[in-house]
Amino acid sequence: MVRWVLAALIFIHGVARVAADGVVPFGAFLETRGFPFGLGLAWLVTVFELAAAPLFAWGRAVAPIALVFSAIYACGIWLVHAPAGWFVVGLGRNGAEYSVLIIACLLAIAWAHRPRALSRDGGLP
Repeated sequence: MVRWVLAALIFIHGVARVAADGVVPFGAFLETRGFPFGLGLAWLVTVFELAAAPLFAWGRAVAPIALVFSAIYACGIWLVHAPAGWFVVGLGRNGAEYSVLIIACLLAIAWAHRPRALSRDGGLP
């Protein structure tokens, strides 16, 4: 259930960026922060959200997708949310708390879907 909800939230995040013509401004923002090829990177993140979220929901490549999403959201905290503080609403605005929760859920799901090591006899676990 948590995986499905996260997949839906992340997919909607990408859809909203495209629908609001936000990819170009996102790319420009990344360039102001020193990232080369900001527009290309913005499209890469957006397309990854749109393509990987359904795979994540369907249980395909869950751990690697969760780790990439975690990295994307960690960058969002670093670039946008941490400078705004902790709280999203109430005692602050646009803070990091929601993104931290998303990352915690993603990492827990990645851990639950991590590849298992081969057993001692060389067979599959």
